[in-house]
Amino acid sequence: MMPTAAHAALQDTLGAHLDLSKSRLVTLATLVIALASARTVNLSHAAAQFGGSARHASNYRRLQRFFQYVRFDQAMIARLIVRMLTFERARDLALDRTNWTLGRSEVNILTLALVTRRFRVPLFFTLLDHRGNSTSEQRIALVKRYLAVFDASSIRVLLADREFCGEGWMQFLQEQSIPFVIRMRQDLRVVPLGTENRWRIDSLLRRPRKRQTFEAKLPETGTPISIAAKRLRDGEWLIVAHNTGRGERALNTYRRRWGIECLFADLKRRGFNLEDTRLADPEKLATLLGVLILALVWAYRCATDLMGKKAIKRKAHGRREKSWFRLGLDTLRRWLFNEPENAASAWLRTCPKPKANQ
Repeated sequence: MMPTAAHAALQDTLGAHLDLSKSRLVTLATLVIALASARTVNLSHAAAQFGGSARHASNYRRLQRFFQYVRFDQAMIARLIVRMLTFERARDLALDRTNWTLGRSEVNILTLALVTRRFRVPLFFTLLDHRGNSTSEQRIALVKRYLAVFDASSIRVLLADREFCGEGWMQFLQEQSIPFVIRMRQDLRVVPLGTENRWRIDSLLRRPRKRQTFEAKLPETGTPISIAAKRLRDGEWLIVAHNTGRGERALNTYRRRWGIECLFADLKRRGFNLEDTRLADPEKLATLLGVLILALVWAYRCATDLMGKKAIKRKAHGRREKSWFRLGLDTLRRWLFNEPENAASAWLRTCPKPKANQ
């Protein structure tokens, strides 16, 4: 692939934010474009995107060296994301894990993501060195990295599934004045306000009502929480702990957590096929995720340029024809092949320019 306006846009802007040599910037720009164009993180496909007369094997080795030596600052990437998506107001965050098996290795990524009606993008992530759930300490460390860059007031609400209901973790969120809505397991024990005894949550939901709310404390830390629950169609209880006021609102807010599940699907089978990677080293995999985040944001910028304030049409069954991500990715790929100046314009429109003293 010959260098285009899209290559130049990425190199010029990212060179102002990343401490990379010209050769590394060319590799990064080509890699971002290759991931979007080929919809795979397979480096053999990416190596075919380089222009010039170099052999495929040489370009492949060039990519291997890139992942061997290049490391991204997640804080810088997070600032860039928020600026490019023009999302400076208070935002919804979602916490979750995605994992898969790579040979004998287990890839396990704890992710804190920005989720909106249109966008879902990772801001910070941690590659866990073990299988299964994260610990409260790992979650707290991840959120502290966010708080080192953005103020707690920038979080409208933090959403998490029932995997993330540790007492120390929830106490930390209360102490940091972070609004949260976290799903709870029905066998967890709490201390209802006005009592001294521990009760299983499902024992407190015996009244024949579809929606119930009550106030309680966590038994070990004494952290005050509000509980809201409703019976789902399959008979299971949806139970959330929150500190956001009305229980009905908390239950409705929790529905937005699904955005991070959609994000993982975008990074995997519906978008960039992340599980195709053969990179098992955590540092190299973190670099790959940084590149993918840039491609993801670019796709969203293309969707915004194409649609403006218009909504995607709904089909007869009521669902949108495409997700905002898929519309953006399809548009980005089409523009890269046929109208690279449009792809460049979508990137340049909101990519922040560095200050003169930087």
